[in-house]
Amino acid sequence: MSNKPRMLEGYRVLDFTQFVAGPVCTSVLAEMGAEVIKVEMAPGGDRTRGAGLKPLEEKQKHTTHSSYYLQHNHSKLSVALDMKKPAARQLVMTMVPKVDVVVENFAPGVMKRMGFAYEDLIRVNPKIIMCSISMAGQTGPLSTRAGYDYIGQAYAGVTDGVGEKDRAPSMTTMAIGDVSTGVASAMAVGFAIIHRDRTGEGQHLDASLLDTYFHMHEANVPMVALRGDKFQPTRAGSIPPTGATAGIYPCGGGYVFICAVPHQWPQVVKALGMPELAKDPRFVSARLRARNSADLEAIIKNWFAGFETREDAIAVLERERVPCAPVLTLNEAMRHPHLKERKTVRWIEDPILGKVAIPGLPVKFSAWPDRTEVRSARLGEDNEKILHEVLGMKDEQIGQLYADGVLMRDPMLGPA
Repeated sequence: MSNKPRMLEGYRVLDFTQFVAGPVCTSVLAEMGAEVIKVEMAPGGDRTRGAGLKPLEEKQKHTTHSSYYLQHNHSKLSVALDMKKPAARQLVMTMVPKVDVVVENFAPGVMKRMGFAYEDLIRVNPKIIMCSISMAGQTGPLSTRAGYDYIGQAYAGVTDGVGEKDRAPSMTTMAIGDVSTGVASAMAVGFAIIHRDRTGEGQHLDASLLDTYFHMHEANVPMVALRGDKFQPTRAGSIPPTGATAGIYPCGGGYVFICAVPHQWPQVVKALGMPELAKDPRFVSARLRARNSADLEAIIKNWFAGFETREDAIAVLERERVPCAPVLTLNEAMRHPHLKERKTVRWIEDPILGKVAIPGLPVKFSAWPDRTEVRSARLGEDNEKILHEVLGMKDEQIGQLYADGVLMRDPMLGPA
């Protein structure tokens, strides 16, 4: 393991996040070397501590540790406070001058009611960078709406594009917006740190799931802007409107995704072993292939049906450099040698859960490799460390905070 300082080493982050979007942001910052102090609320802390898988051993069944929490919160410190008590809020404000970044993903207005609005923070730390993550942002007509990933997706015009043409829109099966907003927020924090280091100026970053989802439209936004309602994107199902050379086909008990763009049509014809298609008047141009997509889909579907396994079909397509892939289940993807070699599937040893996999970072850094030795704190496990090192508090003072119910911790850790 490299002994070089990590990219964000020396920076300190106060983390008021829970669930997914905010914790993804702060987990990326933690992986890059920032000291992330996760402020968890009484009585249970981040709600994902109760989700996912927990230890099977009877003696650990009441622990606040879980696979869900581990994935999004490893590499952070945990301080657990009863924020209903004024002393807890005062502790937080005492920490603010000693941190560089505050990240939160409450509904807009919650931080203000707690006394931790950006305006409150800059009074004690004018250079603070605050990142607020929400469903729809801190401003605008939707800002007060309660919402999660799927709500932002629906408002962004993304959900309407998912599913079969003749059926209702479908739900995605993972938190695409949450995770992507977390990564985008971590990027923004990194840029804001560079700006602050150059100019001395902190700032408030406003990230939203809706904005992240809308940013994912790769081509259709300007088309709607120019053509109005004459252009209306529709759900594509397994075959997009651009034509049958890009789509999902059953094959060998599974599915194969081919994604050939117009200039690769000669390669498709060669792979199919049907040279007559090159001169077929239905398919001589991309526009005609799209118009006659149903006919071409039937031909390609019948071709796939001639293979016993999807791997055999893929081998033929790849020989002609036709872009394609097996549609893997998550279980299959986690076993794929490519994802294993790149540590996209990152196996770690957790002292409570044992050997477990979590996703690796989406970008590989040559100066700091993905770690396989990571720590996930139990609720309030770092109370003493944080109050000693950050605030210089004495054991007696910390003991009194426990006695007053200001501090709390996982009961499985034993008495404070």
